[in-house]
Amino acid sequence: MKIQNVKKLVVNYNSTIVGYLAEFEDNKIGFQYDEEWIKIGFSISPFSLPLSNKVYINEKLTFNGLYGVFQDSLPDGWGELLLNRMLSKKGINPNKISPLTKLTLVSGNGLGGLSYEPCQTQEDSEIDFDLDEIAKEARQLLEDESIDFDLDKIYNFGGSSGGARPKAHIKIDNNYWIVKFPCIIDPKNIGEQEYKANELAKECGINVNEFRLFKSKICSGYFGAKRFDRKDGKRFHMISLSSLLETTHRIPNLDYMHLFQVIQNICVDKSDIIEAYKRMCFNVLYGNKDDHGKNFSFLYDEDKKGYVLSPAYDLTKTPNKLEHEITVNGNANPNKEDLLNIGKQLKLSNKLCTEIIEKILKVIID
Repeated sequence: MKIQNVKKLVVNYNSTIVGYLAEFEDNKIGFQYDEEWIKIGFSISPFSLPLSNKVYINEKLTFNGLYGVFQDSLPDGWGELLLNRMLSKKGINPNKISPLTKLTLVSGNGLGGLSYEPCQTQEDSEIDFDLDEIAKEARQLLEDESIDFDLDKIYNFGGSSGGARPKAHIKIDNNYWIVKFPCIIDPKNIGEQEYKANELAKECGINVNEFRLFKSKICSGYFGAKRFDRKDGKRFHMISLSSLLETTHRIPNLDYMHLFQVIQNICVDKSDIIEAYKRMCFNVLYGNKDDHGKNFSFLYDEDKKGYVLSPAYDLTKTPNKLEHEITVNGNANPNKEDLLNIGKQLKLSNKLCTEIIEKILKVIID
């Protein structure tokens, strides 16, 4: 398939036009909502893109001129590596491809509810897969760039992925799952470890998305999470914390108070504050230091007419990381005092915060 360079595209949400993206002569990118969407829709990025007929231009170069909500659609980590390899194999320099063209290469396969036209990729489909085979190919791909793989096929499995570990997006009985595989530095049982972390988080009363351990003949299993941005053929709009704040998750520059402030500003369910407090405590007490701004997201709830905190994801122990990606009370290696201090700032009762902390400790120690 020949890849076309794209200067304009249409942004859709469940077959409804949201707006339009266009690249100008000075390489700046503009976004404008569709007139009908302004009447019937919602802001896809509440702080940066309020509903209006204005042409929005992001003067920041954080996301190469894109607003964070569109950057969320693009692959990151493993998916970005696959995209770059696939383009290079076709004789295209990945660094020369415009952000709008990259969006058409993801189209409707990206995370979240947005899709893009024109489409220059194969849409998600229910195809045969062998997880052990995918795991082997992923490892070989990481170890040796010279091996001649069917990159189109591998890209269709995991090209919209984020995060460092190899992943496959698979469809089972009309449900979409993200399955993770070990990277080179991971122990073979990393999938089982993440499964146990999610079991513990669920036992702590945290809203964890549906998960399972997929069987394997070569390891103890692959961790899989059911996608919460897809259900019954419908997409759900999602935006990450870092993209809401128009900042990259690759630089540790957020504190958990940023998360709580965003919840207070955009969430319709204020109990999300307590849910986020539980997650912060779990990450600190369990040792999940990979708690960056892309590992917290918000979903637009059409019934509630507003944003809600998404289910928890990417929960795992990170013993090799020295500090948390998001600080607690300014501390990158926080303790119980910091957790209680944040609770006090949020005007949560000391009794409630103490109970949450003690329950988590009991679960993870037992």
